[in-house]
Amino acid sequence: MDRYRDRTTGEIKTKSQLLAANAGKSFPKVWGEFVYDDLNVDPILNQPPPPPSDIPRFKRAERNGAVQDSNGQWLEAWHLVDMFADDDELGTKEEQEAAYQAETDAAWSDKMRRERSERLKETDWWAVSDRTMTSEQTAYRTALRDLPTHSNWPYLEDDDWPTKPS
Repeated sequence: MDRYRDRTTGEIKTKSQLLAANAGKSFPKVWGEFVYDDLNVDPILNQPPPPPSDIPRFKRAERNGAVQDSNGQWLEAWHLVDMFADDDELGTKEEQEAAYQAETDAAWSDKMRRERSERLKETDWWAVSDRTMTSEQTAYRTALRDLPTHSNWPYLEDDDWPTKPS
């Protein structure tokens, strides 16, 4: 979405809002400095939100106006806000956070169980009746079955998964 900052008021408007406010004017398809000067606005350059790893638990990034960089360009600004607040219908902030965390944990558990099942299925042929598994193969399959007791469950890292024997 194209967004612009009014040079006088600092108000941020979309291209659609500027076109509607200037319905009697004709504009080129691609806007440049002449259009910006005529409308008394500066373009706001898109700036990605902070990466998820930089956003604390139970917070989210929201657009928060624009900030000017050292080159004089206006960049989209972001700030962090709480995901939850006390609400008569939804419950306390803490209750909502607990419910959200339980839902997230359940989704990750399902995902990890599916991954574990796939890895077990890949090795099912090791356990056919006319074959004897090596101790490494048995240990691998046991380790896969024991993953839900791992201290990082359900948020397993790559290193938390057992290594498949050759």
